[in-house]
Amino acid sequence: MNGRRTAAVGAVATAAAATVTGAALTATAVTFARAVVTPRRHKPDDLDVLQVGPRRVVLSATADTVVPGRYGVWTDGGRGHFRVGDVLGADEDRVTRELLAVDSGVPAPGAGRWNQYYFAGDPTAALGLAHEDVLVPSEVGALPCWSVPGPAEGASHTWAVLVHGRGATREEALRAVPVLHDLGLPCLVPAYRNDADAPEAEPGLYGLGDTEWRDVEAVARYALDRGARRLLLVGWSMGGAIVLQLVARSALAGHVAALVLDGPVVDWFDVLDHQARQAGVPVRLGRLGLQLLGHPVGRRLVGLAGPVDLRAMDWVRRAEELALPVLLLHSDADDYVPSGPSQRLAQARPDLITYVASSTARHTKEWNVDPQGWESAVREFLAPRPGDAA
Repeated sequence: MNGRRTAAVGAVATAAAATVTGAALTATAVTFARAVVTPRRHKPDDLDVLQVGPRRVVLSATADTVVPGRYGVWTDGGRGHFRVGDVLGADEDRVTRELLAVDSGVPAPGAGRWNQYYFAGDPTAALGLAHEDVLVPSEVGALPCWSVPGPAEGASHTWAVLVHGRGATREEALRAVPVLHDLGLPCLVPAYRNDADAPEAEPGLYGLGDTEWRDVEAVARYALDRGARRLLLVGWSMGGAIVLQLVARSALAGHVAALVLDGPVVDWFDVLDHQARQAGVPVRLGRLGLQLLGHPVGRRLVGLAGPVDLRAMDWVRRAEELALPVLLLHSDADDYVPSGPSQRLAQARPDLITYVASSTARHTKEWNVDPQGWESAVREFLAPRPGDAA
């Protein structure tokens, strides 16, 4: 009798432990999935400005500040901004970089925040290009958008719509505006749902492109209503996932002439497996989190209004469906969105995809490391082809 009771108690204890363990694993998966879809609006300072000279600045050494290329630094809580260039020297604790320009404020020792976009502010302040702040009607409300007209002479009937990535701002797109403007393209640079300066769509979480494409569709309609005949869609990171969903799902897809994708997400499973490993989360738990995103019930644990279909955003699997020319730029040193899926997509569709590889740029920083190379690739890709209309 005692033996049977002991066995029964042991079985109950084992079942209880399994339940607790299962609940803990599910909680970990939910936490991971929730982090993926939650906008990160507050961005704290992440470096120290140690010394400032006439032509150089000394910064604390971080994973960002030691890499080659052109970048910016926000200071004084975002009120100040300066731009830096080449690394002049570095050790374990500090890095000396060329000081290229001061855009606002007075550089001084203190806390700062790295600006991977290089430029800061709107197109007029950052680039010296006239622009208009417009509001584009959408299903979630009025979307703030920078509208940069093409040059008075030689303006194209093709308009560019530039879409930033997850957690980024419209400033991410500023690097591409000068070359597109020089080619005669009017540019629209919109915010989309749940950006800090855009309407919040319930429940205030990202759809990873599964919902945001409708906001870019509204911007595309705005362009077509104002004289655009064709559209060039440019996307960085999640912005690439967004524009790919537009060409797959929008009634306006027929007006899209081509895509330019920089460090794009073309396979969320690959990206989020990578990020799970970086976060120290077992990949199988990360995958459970991804399953929750797409599950009709599981998505409620994450807080989503509806399931997110990640398979529909796997463009390696859907490669045969592509029907537009694509310029795809992706660095093998991308630390956030691995380049493997982009490589596989380009290999699957060499008839449509022009792939530009690089080896030193971190995530979406291909322009920063080689501005001339990035712009030359865009110019060559957009060069008129036989039969193209103006």
